[in-house]
Amino acid sequence: MSDVDTSPGPPSSPLLLFDVVTASNSVAATSKRTEKRTILAELLRRSSPEEIPVVVGFLTGEVRQGRIGVGWATLRDVEFEHADAPTVSVLEVDEAIAEIAMTTGPGSMAERERLLGKLFGATTRLESEFLTALLGGELRHGALEGVMVDAIAAAAAVRVALVRRAHMLGGLLGDTAVLALVQGQIALADVRLEVLRPIHPMLASTAADVAEAMAVGHGPGRSETERVEEFAIEWKIDGVRVQLHRRGDQVLIVTRNLNDVTERLPGLVDLALSLGANTFILDGEVVGEGSVADEPAAFQDTASRFSDSQGTGGLVPWFFDILHLEGVDLLDKPWTERRAALTGLVGDLAVPVLVTNDVGEAAKFSAATVAAGHEGVMVKGVGTFYEAGRRGKTWRKVKPVITLDLIVVGAEWGHGRRTGRLSNLHLGARDPEGGPPIMVGKTFKGLTDVLLEWQTEALLERQTATDGHVVYVRPELVVEIAIDGVQTSKRYDGGAALRFARVRGYRPDKTVAEADTIDTIRGLRK
Repeated sequence: MSDVDTSPGPPSSPLLLFDVVTASNSVAATSKRTEKRTILAELLRRSSPEEIPVVVGFLTGEVRQGRIGVGWATLRDVEFEHADAPTVSVLEVDEAIAEIAMTTGPGSMAERERLLGKLFGATTRLESEFLTALLGGELRHGALEGVMVDAIAAAAAVRVALVRRAHMLGGLLGDTAVLALVQGQIALADVRLEVLRPIHPMLASTAADVAEAMAVGHGPGRSETERVEEFAIEWKIDGVRVQLHRRGDQVLIVTRNLNDVTERLPGLVDLALSLGANTFILDGEVVGEGSVADEPAAFQDTASRFSDSQGTGGLVPWFFDILHLEGVDLLDKPWTERRAALTGLVGDLAVPVLVTNDVGEAAKFSAATVAAGHEGVMVKGVGTFYEAGRRGKTWRKVKPVITLDLIVVGAEWGHGRRTGRLSNLHLGARDPEGGPPIMVGKTFKGLTDVLLEWQTEALLERQTATDGHVVYVRPELVVEIAIDGVQTSKRYDGGAALRFARVRGYRPDKTVAEADTIDTIRGLRK
C-alpha cells in the first residue's frame, strides 16, 4: 500500500447537513455493499478533519454526544417551519446537539424544545426527517459500522484490516476515521492496546456440536500451517460479560457494549486490586449464584442482580482470557500463552478447560458442563489469537439447545388471560448489509406474567405504528430465543422460519448490532 498522503485537503466550503442526507438516501437506495462504500468514501474525502467524526457518527446512526435527553415525544412536539433551502452545516448541527445535551436542571425540557425548534427551523423537510430519525435512534439506511470501516479504508487508501484493528483497539470509529484520513496507515498501525481504554471484545460463532466446532481446524482448503491440532474446550458461562482493567490503583470495568459499570461492581474492583499484578486487562463473565450450591443462576437473575443499584451481592466472576499483563500486550500471543498468563494471575477464577484433539473426550466434557448448570462450551484453537471485535470461527460456541439473539420488531395484543398485554412477538434477524431487521418468526411461548408486564410497557415506549392488533416498534430490544431448528419458508422475505421458538429472556447487555444475522439463520436450515 502506498504511503502517499491521501488526506483530504481543506474543503472550499463547510460540508452541509444536506450533503450527509443526500449520501444517506443514496446508501439506502442500493443493496450493493460496494456502492454504499463508494458513496460514503466520497463524502469522507470531502470532509474536513473536524467534520469527519461528525459525519461518521451521523451516518452510523450515532451522535457524538451520546444520550442527549431527547425522546420521540419531544421530537414529535417540536414546533418549527422548514427552511426553503439547505444552509445549515454539519458542524453547526453538531454544536446545536452539544448545546441540547448540556441543557439540564429546572426548565431543561422547555429549553431543549426551544433549541430543537431553532435547529429544525434551519433545516429543509428532507433534512428534518433525517435529524428526527437520527435523534430518535431509528436511522436505517444501511451504513452500519462494517460498511463505514470499508469506506474509511477506501477514502484513505489504506488496508481495511488496519482500520478495523485501530478501531477495535482505539475506541470511537470517528476518531479512527480522522487518524486514517489525516495521518494515514503508519498512524493506524501505531495504535496499541491501552489499559483503562476499553476495547471491543472478541466474539464467537455457533456450532451445532463439538465435532463440528473441532472440524474447523481440519476442514478442506486449510494449509498445514493453518490446521489446529488441539482445542481448548471451556465452560460457557451464561452471565454478563465484563472487561476488567487495572493500572496501579485505577480500575475500570466495562460490559460487552463498553459501558462503564465500575461503580456497580465494588467487589470486582476489590478483587482486581488484590491480584498480584499492577497492570492488566481481563476478559470474563459475572454470574449469579443459584439456589443450589455450585449451581449458576439463570441469565435473567444475573442481569437483575447486575442492574441492582443497591449493590452486587451474589455475583461470581469467571475469567477466560487476558489481553495485557504488566506492560506486555497479549492479543497476538496464542491461546496457550494467554491461558498460562491468565491462570498465573487469577488462579481458580479461570474457567475450567479441557485441552484435547479427541472429539469423544470433548463431548464428555461438554455434557458434564451442561449437567453442572452451564450454558454449554466454547471451543477454541490453542494456537489462535485474540481478534478484538471479530466474530470468527476460531471461537465456536456449542449449546445443547440452539439459541439466537433476535430483534423485536413488533408484538400482537394478547387474548384470554393475556388480554391488555402485548404477547406474540414479531422477531427479526439482523441484515448484515445494514437494512432493517428481516422477519423470521413469531412466538408467545416462554413469557411469564412478570415478563409480559415489563414487555408491554417497554414495547409501547418504542411504538412507531399500529395495524389492527399489531404494534410495531423501533428495533432496539434484543431477545434470546431457543429454537428446535430453522426451515425454508416463503412466508418471510428472508426465506427462513424458526421452528418451535420460545423466549429465554431479553438481553439488555446486547445491542441490535450484536443480534444474529439472517445469514446465520439461513445456515441453520434443514
